[in-house]
Amino acid sequence: MKIRVSTLVAGSIIAVSLLSIASQAAATATVDVYKSPTCGCCDKWVDHMREHGFTVKTHDVGNKEIRKKSGISESLGSCHTALVNGYAIEGHVPAPDILRLLKEKPKAVGLAVPDMPHGTPGMEGARSDPYNVLLIKERDEVRKDTTIYNRYDPYAKKAERSQSANPEPEKSGSVMRLK
Repeated sequence: MKIRVSTLVAGSIIAVSLLSIASQAAATATVDVYKSPTCGCCDKWVDHMREHGFTVKTHDVGNKEIRKKSGISESLGSCHTALVNGYAIEGHVPAPDILRLLKEKPKAVGLAVPDMPHGTPGMEGARSDPYNVLLIKERDEVRKDTTIYNRYDPYAKKAERSQSANPEPEKSGSVMRLK
């Protein structure tokens, strides 16, 4: 019993330490967001970032110039571009993926969620579409050459939940019993 309790305590300490490191990375990271002054979904994404501990500065000048300067191709474009700790973030990338990027520090241009998929941070509503967060490894890399960094599929989660709620009955290996 003592071993289990000490293992639980050690695991809890490690988990708290990791959360502290992640929140510290967010607290020290200032995100510069380039967006249209009239885009409501960009404002919601900025709120999402602040809720996850980031300091955010908005620049209401549009994002085409900064996107190009950052090395993000048009095929990966979205409504806003952000810069954080040397990385470019294009579109409605979830904050946990940005925290992971800042922790792992891969050699990359940054992350992108091209277009404006329903259900992404800032684009919440009645509809949620599957989407990928893409890792951009090289400047001006096009969508088909990027790497999937994370997948979001609300339909897969619904299918898992309904399957666990209605498990298939166990099948017996024998139909007839002999006496």
